[in-house]
Amino acid sequence: RFSTRVWASAEPDAEGLVDELLVEGGGDPAMNSEDWWRLAADLRRAGLRGVRGDLRIDDTRFETPGWHPSWGRISARAYHAPIGALTANYGSFFVSIWPRATVGEPVHVDIDPPVDYLRIRNRATTASRRARPKLSVERAQGQKSPGPADEVVRVEGLVRVGDDVDRFPRSVLDPGLYAGSLLAYQLDANGIFVDGDVRRGPRAEQDFTLILDRPGRSLAEAVALCMKYSNNSIAEALVKNLGAWEGVPLDGEPSRQGEWVGGIRALRGQLGRLGIDLTDARLVDGSGLSIQNRLTPRMLVAALAIGRSSFRMGAEFVASMPIAELDGTLETRLRGGRGRIRAKTGLLSDASVTSLSGYAERADGETLIFSILVNGHSGGSAAAIDAVDRVAHALLDTPIKSPAAAAKAD
Repeated sequence: RFSTRVWASAEPDAEGLVDELLVEGGGDPAMNSEDWWRLAADLRRAGLRGVRGDLRIDDTRFETPGWHPSWGRISARAYHAPIGALTANYGSFFVSIWPRATVGEPVHVDIDPPVDYLRIRNRATTASRRARPKLSVERAQGQKSPGPADEVVRVEGLVRVGDDVDRFPRSVLDPGLYAGSLLAYQLDANGIFVDGDVRRGPRAEQDFTLILDRPGRSLAEAVALCMKYSNNSIAEALVKNLGAWEGVPLDGEPSRQGEWVGGIRALRGQLGRLGIDLTDARLVDGSGLSIQNRLTPRMLVAALAIGRSSFRMGAEFVASMPIAELDGTLETRLRGGRGRIRAKTGLLSDASVTSLSGYAERADGETLIFSILVNGHSGGSAAAIDAVDRVAHALLDTPIKSPAAAAKAD
């Protein structure tokens, strides 16, 4: 399991106070708002009632939070969140926008979670029903001035009177400070005050006292979330964890920072030991966001076959796949194939790439392993996805000759 540790300058005094609090990220990629509330509640149960000074964050388990250099232009979309060792909600948040009752008034804007680190700059207005609605939601670094760090969420455009709420998932620029601000928010919700600011300040060799070591989700749970919902942030954090933990016993402590080069090297080593031939493969990142990755369907089918047959991880691996018409990224796809296809989806709209790789159960009980990769398709992504789904669906019922029968027919 991943762990998140909380340190203090000393044990809480008789009034439950400490001078400084420090939260140390252990690379847990799946901490959400509820998990941070639970951590804050555990601190209260441990006797903490307040922090006289700052709440510091230490995210040095990984290299400086950021984006892979091969990802190109980075947007504010949630799937483009930077990767860090301390994070919350996969480095993302929701912005909800709805109109007021009077034309010309500023719209309502709500941020979830409502942390101090995210500051709203609202320039969107309520328009008449005849207007053409248009909204832009971006984020930018706050002003470099004395005081706590923050990010500005800029909302611009028009919302028509009577329109429903629009919700925009967006990513932060600094996942560590965002997580620290969320912890401060949840501490307050549990009756624990923080007098100072949230700031980055690694523990290094300082003589701090460990007051909480909270276990997070298991690796199997994190992988399931990653696969079911095609979560880029989790995939990249897992790769960086591989780099940090390579050669380290599970009861030990990593001596190196998690970073992409080391993580990919460790990943290739692990896959090679499982028997997957990656001689002609090029792996650059963990999620597949980079267009520099190069894999063949045959490689993916080999990996799927080995993963399914593994006693150590096979059941968890297959269970992590989205299921047609039931859950994850296939919940609304592959109509008519309900429960009979388990497969991982892939999509790079800007590069005209889509994919589907997994398992299909035929009516006679036979399970087929398949991989469909489409590069440079014409038209939009929806049409390409529909074509891929039709191919996958055909595997369920189309008669398939055995290799021996096919050779005899020839």
